[in-house]
Order: sequence, then C-alpha cells, then structure tokens
Amino acid sequence: MKIANKKNILFCIFTFLLSFIIVNFIEYLNYPSQINVIEGKRRILNIRFPFKINNLNSNKTISISNLDDKDSNQKNEIEIIPLKKGKAHLQINLFGLVPVKKLEVDVLPKLKVIPGGHSIGVKLKTRGVLIVGLEEIVGVDKQKHNPGQDAGLKIGDNILEIEGEKVKNAEHVIEIINKYKDKNINIKVKRNKRIMNFTIKPVKSILYNDYKIGLWVKDSTAGVGTLTFYEPNTKIYGALGHAISDVETGQILSVGNGEIVKSRVVSIKQGKRGHAGEIRGIFLETTEPLGKLDRNTSYGIYGKLYKEPVRTKYNRPLEIGLQNEIKLGKAKILTTTDDNKIKEYDIEIEKINRQKRMGSKSMIIRITDKELLRKTGGIVQGMSGSPIIQNGKIIGAVTHVFVNDPTKGYGIFIEWMLKESGIENYIDRELAKTG
Repeated sequence: MKIANKKNILFCIFTFLLSFIIVNFIEYLNYPSQINVIEGKRRILNIRFPFKINNLNSNKTISISNLDDKDSNQKNEIEIIPLKKGKAHLQINLFGLVPVKKLEVDVLPKLKVIPGGHSIGVKLKTRGVLIVGLEEIVGVDKQKHNPGQDAGLKIGDNILEIEGEKVKNAEHVIEIINKYKDKNINIKVKRNKRIMNFTIKPVKSILYNDYKIGLWVKDSTAGVGTLTFYEPNTKIYGALGHAISDVETGQILSVGNGEIVKSRVVSIKQGKRGHAGEIRGIFLETTEPLGKLDRNTSYGIYGKLYKEPVRTKYNRPLEIGLQNEIKLGKAKILTTTDDNKIKEYDIEIEKINRQKRMGSKSMIIRITDKELLRKTGGIVQGMSGSPIIQNGKIIGAVTHVFVNDPTKGYGIFIEWMLKESGIENYIDRELAKTG
C-alpha cells in the first residue's frame, strides 16, 4: 500500500514538473525574438529553473546576472545590463543543454527627443505619377480603346519613366506621350516593391485631338497632421505615425519631394459613431516651411527641420519609453485643436500589443479628457501623430481612430518611429566623421 502511495506521489510530482516545463517552454517560445534596451537602462527577464539563459556574445555589448541576492524576492529574474550600443544574442536553454529560443538584444543609444503636438500641413509631390484611374478613349477611327489596361497597367501603379525619361508630373506625361504620338512607348512602373516595364501604344482622341493612353494620374497631395517629435541636435523629425496614402487607391505615395509647414486649425468636424471626425486647417507661411519631407512610410513621415518649431510645455528633451516600460492606465497626449494652442489631454491606455515586428497598432487608447471630448468627440483626422506621454517619457503617437467608437483608437510605439526616422544611422555617420 505504501509503495503504491509513493508511486502515486512520484507520478504527481513528475506530472507537475512536466506540466511546469511545458507551460514555460511555450511561454519562452513566444518571447519576442528581438528585445530593445537603451544604453545604461537595465531590463529584467523572468527565466525559471530548469531553464537557463546564456550570453552568446563576447563583444561586451551586454552583461547578464541573476537577481538571486537574499534581499531580492525575484530569484527567478535575469538582469540584462546594456554596456554599449550594438547587438547581442542570448540563448534560452532547458537544463542549460536543450536550445529553446534565441533572443537578439539591440542596445539603442541614449536618446531624448522634444515632443511635438504642433498642427502641421504636409505637402508631398510623388516620385513620378500614380495611376488612380483607367478610361476608354474614342479614337479618330471612332472605336473605343483602353491602351493602359490593354498593356497591363493597373490602378496603384507608380509611373517612373517613359522612354527612359524620368516623369516629373502629370503635365510631363502628356508632353512625352504627344512627342511620340502613335509609336509604341516603353513605360517603367513601380508596382508595390517591384519594378516592371510595359509597352503601350497611344491613341489619338477624336474628342481632344491629341494622343492619350487612357490613364488618370496624380502627382501631389496635401493634408493636415500632427508633429510627433524632433531630435534637437540632428533636427530629424517624425510625424503622423502612419503613411500618407492615396485616397482612391490606398497606395502609399512615394516621395519625390515635399515639405511640412505650419498649420492653423480653422474648424473641427466632431467624430461620431460610424463617422470619422476631422480637424480642418490652413497652411501658414508656405514660403518659410518648417522642414523637408524625405520619407513616407507605413509608420509615419520623416525628414529634417529647417528650424525648430515653438516648444511645448515639455521644452526639454524627454526620455524614450520602450514598449516594456509602458503600463496600462493613465497617460497624456499633446495635440492642437480650435484654439491653436498645444495642450495636454488625458487618455487611458486600455491594451498594449507587445510586438515582435514593427506595426502601427501597438496600443489601444481611449480619450477620457472631457474638454477634448467636447471639442472633437474623441480622435479625429488631423490628430494622427499626437505624441503620447506617460510617466514623463514619450512612449508613442496616435495613429488611427475606431470609426464605431471615436473615443478609442490605436497608437504606435515610439521605438518604431525612432527606428524608421534614421536618427541612429545619422548619429553613427557623425561619430564616424569625428572618430
């Protein structure tokens, strides 16, 4: 009887240990493959026995240690101590032998930025022209033709060159086509990330008495958004937190050239359930723009300032709050509304999506500030890019609104915007010059 009891006890212990190992094994498998830390700022990982973590690098980018002193209640925790900028690799092993997960640790340089909140106008001229429509042409033969569609061109294609000549704008397309008349011409386009070539034969329109290829194209756009941050030494800025896309095609517009300028809010259309609101603004001092627009990405727009905008109440650079530092609960946003002053408004962070890869839907936020709700009804178009502040650190920016509940929306982690901005690469180049 005693032997049976011992077997039962051993079986229970074995089952418990096996369950414990399996649960933790799955947890570690789901760890993000990349961890960002900042120079001088420690990061804690909870690694429980029988799992161990090993530092695979000997370049002294980081060191790791166990928090196992008697005064600590966190004996399962491993402390990552970043020593210098660079990359390091860690390995989680079962019993120190069986590999479970590799982690890449990216040590970011100490970086502080000035938060924005300024209403800005964005002017963008595309690289080449964007196809936004296809149409039939009635030729001099009184037949209907659709040269663009027949050649295989699609809405959303970006025309870069015609017969080897770089396309400047929509008028330039017309000029080139009528130079070659009814001869076959070669058109180079960018479709998503692919460069493609098409041959197309223009048709002489009986209505307009000139040559057409049956395309509607766009070469520029403009709108209002919010400045998220700028770095005072490099003058690199980030804004919007999402891409500028063409309304008709949904395609991200490639940048030929562009600028950001001061904007003044003239009216606000309140957001209501099922209908997105909007901040309407006018551009100011277009002859003295704030900065150059260099990049339009899925995670915001970026460039360099010509001059610093007026600083907010945060007139000194703020530390960056990485995603592991963000907490559920109260936070603030900085934005500009109808009084044209940058103000701080209360929000609640309701969900944090711990992300392995860059994404613009990093957090779900809710506007709780009564004044802002009265003015806008919640998050509206034009507020995209409003910086999110928590515990004195800039942690992200507003990106999208929930159309069915305009009090809620998404925010992007500031670390993704900083990576996309190129500030780190710029700092590296400057250090190389002086080194």
